[in-house]
Amino acid sequence: MLLKISSLILVSACLAASSQLPPSVVKITTDDNYRHIQANGIPDHAPGQFPNRHNPNVIAPQSYDYKVPLHPKVAEKPVPFHMQPFGIAVNGVVFDPFAAEWFLGNPASGWQYEPHGGAIDLGLDESNAHVQPNGAYHYHGIPHGMIEKISGNKPQMVLVGWAADGFPIYGPWGYSEAKNAGSSLKKLSTSYAIKQGTRPAGSPGGNYNGAFVQDYEYIEGTGDLDASNGRFGVTPEFPQGTYYYVLTDEYPYIPRQFAGTPDASFARRGPPGGGFGPPGRGRRGGPGGPPGGPGMRPPPGFGPPPF
Repeated sequence: MLLKISSLILVSACLAASSQLPPSVVKITTDDNYRHIQANGIPDHAPGQFPNRHNPNVIAPQSYDYKVPLHPKVAEKPVPFHMQPFGIAVNGVVFDPFAAEWFLGNPASGWQYEPHGGAIDLGLDESNAHVQPNGAYHYHGIPHGMIEKISGNKPQMVLVGWAADGFPIYGPWGYSEAKNAGSSLKKLSTSYAIKQGTRPAGSPGGNYNGAFVQDYEYIEGTGDLDASNGRFGVTPEFPQGTYYYVLTDEYPYIPRQFAGTPDASFARRGPPGGGFGPPGRGRRGGPGGPPGGPGMRPPPGFGPPPF
């Protein structure tokens, strides 16, 4: 009986925390060279319950101040990135695909847990989002709540945000013919797949199964999209055509490399906002570890919680 009462109190507290969020604030302006995006990071749709069993953090307003090139260009070769936001949604919530979780808790291992790989539970809500120790609500995949609000839950090519290199982000729907706006809509497919065989010596061992980022490989021509999870084509906002990224239902979910050059305003200096640990390990920023981990501090663009 006591357990049921405690659980009810916890659920009620989580619901109260979500319902008392301040309104979403986003300001997007342009000048001759840049698109400027300022936001408080509060979603414009109902988030899941936070804190929850697998995520001990509370959503709090941020102080985002980003800029992206207004006339982006594709770089000579893709630009990799790791622990920084890929971009920001039109509602002011950041896209942050990687998790600060590594095999045996050691980044030097070279094996990073994939948030959607099934080996760890990050407490993601229905919009594939959760909360960092500094209160930053962020997306690890398709933001269903935001897209449904824009599209009315109907298939539609939706502009969901801007990548740090300035190119637009859509998803998951796109034209079946990239350069034909009159063609039918379909969910665009990634060209990544889980590798075949067994992981090499010095690794976590076992067969490749998608638990780690390193379990995946790009196979050109197997899907609609390139290695950056994007393509050239026409869109409602760019009828003359542009390069654009796509959020997908399968890996990489959110692109894991840039086709262009990301603006420095998205660079994260110092440790990320936090991870939550694979099964059996204490969660940094939650039970089993100090808040945010040793030396944690909000990176530029991630303001501290207002308390």
